[in-house]
Amino acid sequence: MKIGFIGAGKVGFSLGKYFAENGLELSGYFSRSESSAREAAGFTGSEVFLSPEELLRSSDAVFITVTDGAIKDVYLSLPKELLSGKQLCHCSGSMSAAEAFPDIAAHGAKGTSIHPLFPVNSKSDSYKELKNSFFCIEGDCAEEWCSIFSELGNPTRMIDSSIKMRYHAACCIASNLVCGLIEESRTLLMQCGFSGDEAVAALEPLVMSNIQRIFTVGPTDALTGPVERNDVSTVRKHISCIENDTDREIYISVTKKLVEMAQNRHPGSDHTEMKKLLK
Repeated sequence: MKIGFIGAGKVGFSLGKYFAENGLELSGYFSRSESSAREAAGFTGSEVFLSPEELLRSSDAVFITVTDGAIKDVYLSLPKELLSGKQLCHCSGSMSAAEAFPDIAAHGAKGTSIHPLFPVNSKSDSYKELKNSFFCIEGDCAEEWCSIFSELGNPTRMIDSSIKMRYHAACCIASNLVCGLIEESRTLLMQCGFSGDEAVAALEPLVMSNIQRIFTVGPTDALTGPVERNDVSTVRKHISCIENDTDREIYISVTKKLVEMAQNRHPGSDHTEMKKLLK
């Protein structure tokens, strides 16, 4: 199976290089930016194509690795007479294959969404870490691609298209929303006299130790602090010292979730007063 890419950004670079490094055959790249396609082709040892038509003719599977909002438009722009027998894939976490590739079966092709649970943030380096990534796969060829990634050593899971948005929300909470929480901590430390860099440096061992603990024993058993101790007085003081309304709402909302976890950990504990405070 020859694999081609429409789009030569970070995901196209990284996935193409990962495939090439692991013995999968690439046809090459097409991009609106010819220079980007040439750079990606050189990086992966594949060919440059000057049109989507040329790429389709030379590929069995085509990954459309453009921005999420452009995936469907790129698909709709492809010459449908060239799609028969092809696989089209995208890497969006929020879109199902059916959303991205409407009526693809009518053109004799198959559509699949292949999403790595990994923050691809570097064109040149992220591929090195994809070997550790979990892939969630959905669509017509999900079973085939699960087998391919399993052979590469990646854990995989087939998911149903009906839960794709809930799945993506879960990924964003664990990734993007954590950035917001760390930024909130950094801001509060800066209000205590830390510089931004000092705050980040001070938080790193705290965050990293906690993350390691979470993935060793699970989030509930890793929970420490005033909520786990049912220390209403301290939580009240925290709320009173956070002056920004949005930031206070963030603290209260997340703390409500921690109360649920603390109750699961300590079923006999009475959290009535804590819940009243958080209302």
